[in-house]
Amino acid sequence: MSRYNPFMEDLRYPVGPMTFDTPIPESLVILEEAAARFREAVRGLDDAQLDTPYRPGGWTVRQVIHHVPDSHMHMYCRCRFALTEDSPAVKSYDEARWAELPDARTLPVDVSLGLLEGIHRRLVALLRTLTPEQWKRGYLHSEMGLVPLERVIPMYAWHCRHHAAHITKLRERMGW
Repeated sequence: MSRYNPFMEDLRYPVGPMTFDTPIPESLVILEEAAARFREAVRGLDDAQLDTPYRPGGWTVRQVIHHVPDSHMHMYCRCRFALTEDSPAVKSYDEARWAELPDARTLPVDVSLGLLEGIHRRLVALLRTLTPEQWKRGYLHSEMGLVPLERVIPMYAWHCRHHAAHITKLRERMGW
């Protein structure tokens, strides 16, 4: 039986639990600025710092950085499927196993920061053209059911804030 540990919950969810309530315009700005915020969050960190877990038992900073574009590539494709197909079924993926692959454990973070910047640039350009009806379109997720784009985008804006806070809070705790 595990006991509730508020300190550990704060480390896991530094901006609180996932929400879907950030307005779309604000969510788009968060996505637009995410790569720059992540670049700032890791600025000046050496390899030993990048290979430090953000919490006991958690991913390293490097794994967090590589995880974000992995996740957002899925979201990018899912959004495009939702806009071009009727409620397409999408597959989930084992993010923990992806984070253990050699590239996620060793590759320089700049590679994934550039990837994230490109994904978000394309995605936001597309999303800014959507009609109200298109925002209602969605995909059928294997674990979450039908997810409309108007909920997807705020969720991924939260995802950016969530993982950036993992890094910035670690830096604060470690005095980096």
